[in-house]
Amino acid sequence: MNENKAPSYKPVRVIPCEEILKIIPHRYPFMMVDRVEVIEEGRRCVGIKCVSANELYFHGHFPEKPIMPGVLMLEGMAQTAAAMMMNLPETKGRLGFFAAINRAKFRRQVIPGDVLKMHVEIVRFKSSLAKVRAEAWVGDEPAAEADLTFAIG
Repeated sequence: MNENKAPSYKPVRVIPCEEILKIIPHRYPFMMVDRVEVIEEGRRCVGIKCVSANELYFHGHFPEKPIMPGVLMLEGMAQTAAAMMMNLPETKGRLGFFAAINRAKFRRQVIPGDVLKMHVEIVRFKSSLAKVRAEAWVGDEPAAEADLTFAIG
């Protein structure tokens, strides 16, 4: 992925929120992705999270200066990956669980009104384990990045 500018893409398919709810078990207030745009089937996708001032975590993080917690950006990237991977025929109906988070870096604060685009690329994918490279962007500014590993149950 590119560190200088947010990657451009044209999706081959969009997974809307209603379909994401059928693929992964997360629900409000822990749903961290609104839409997934599949760029290359089973390999690359982009999750979209429209960050709203109404998010519950802003009541405590921090009331005077609302900032999206970094751990929730990681969760959003993970949910983006899961929405694509758990929709494939070989994993349909299964769940992905964090097994590792490596090289996580937070580069920009994410605040109400931002649109967080979470770019995910599958690095390795087997029946019981998946590794992805994930980056989160706000416009052309990098917000977070990490290598995520999932155990598929």
